[in-house]
Amino acid sequence: QVQLVDAGGGLVQAGGSLMLSCAASGHTFSGYTMAWFRQAPGKEREFVASITWSPSSTFHADSVKGRFTISRDNAKSTVYLQMNSLKPEDTAVYYCAARLGVPTILVHRYTYWGQGTQVTVSS
Repeated sequence: QVQLVDAGGGLVQAGGSLMLSCAASGHTFSGYTMAWFRQAPGKEREFVASITWSPSSTFHADSVKGRFTISRDNAKSTVYLQMNSLKPEDTAVYYCAARLGVPTILVHRYTYWGQGTQVTVSS
């Protein structure tokens, strides 16, 4: 069993930056692919970025490529999402997720989820 705790959300103006973190506990972090998803009101949960265990290969959705960066610190069992040049359309609840296996953008393929952290970008 893996527990994930998301943190770092908040209110920011368009063009600003935030860094989200996701701390894992309860089981070894080793071997898990980690990802960030987001869900805006009235919309389905969508993939944002993923990162493999080792080597840390990353993949970002086109909508955030060049603005967001996913990273991980395996010694701290923590994954991060650095978000720059934020836009109002980035407003959503952001969730981290974990799975054993190769990265995927499919929501239902992830086994463990954080509780979510709200990101609001004002125009």
